[in-house]
Amino acid sequence: MAAPRIVLIGPPGSGKSSVGRALATATGLAWRDTDEDVAATAGKSIADIFLSDGEETFRDLEQAAVADALAHHDGVLSLGGGAILREATQQKLRAAVDGGTRVVFLDVSLKAASPRVGLNKSRPLLLGNPRQQWLTLMEARRPVYEALATQTVLTDDLTPRQVAAVIEQGEGA
Repeated sequence: MAAPRIVLIGPPGSGKSSVGRALATATGLAWRDTDEDVAATAGKSIADIFLSDGEETFRDLEQAAVADALAHHDGVLSLGGGAILREATQQKLRAAVDGGTRVVFLDVSLKAASPRVGLNKSRPLLLGNPRQQWLTLMEARRPVYEALATQTVLTDDLTPRQVAAVIEQGEGA
């Protein structure tokens, strides 16, 4: 059984996908994104899953995608922002850390996340008032991100390559 070397967690706009790609390139490791896995499994976009099947169905698919990736991927793994909400996923991440996996919380302020996220329908949990929705998500999720992380990197003023370099050096909070 393989296990990821590095797992990236964080809210929408923190750079999990772009940093994951940059980190994989810098380290020579393979990169995998569980949001892409969910979309491929469902045969439709995440926004379409939310609209046609609901959030609970999406979370079920996401939990399965994360479990599979944690068991079979040995590179850099980017998780969807809400993947950490399920207790079963939290337990699997803790077990991965015990096995030597680094879990990196990519932290970001609302000011920096706003232009990265945009205000489009591809972010179903941010519909309505996106800024307030993002703040509400972070208030609920921050304690979980912090509890699971072995490293925290504030991504506000950094490019994905700079964040990757910080992660490689083991710096951050």
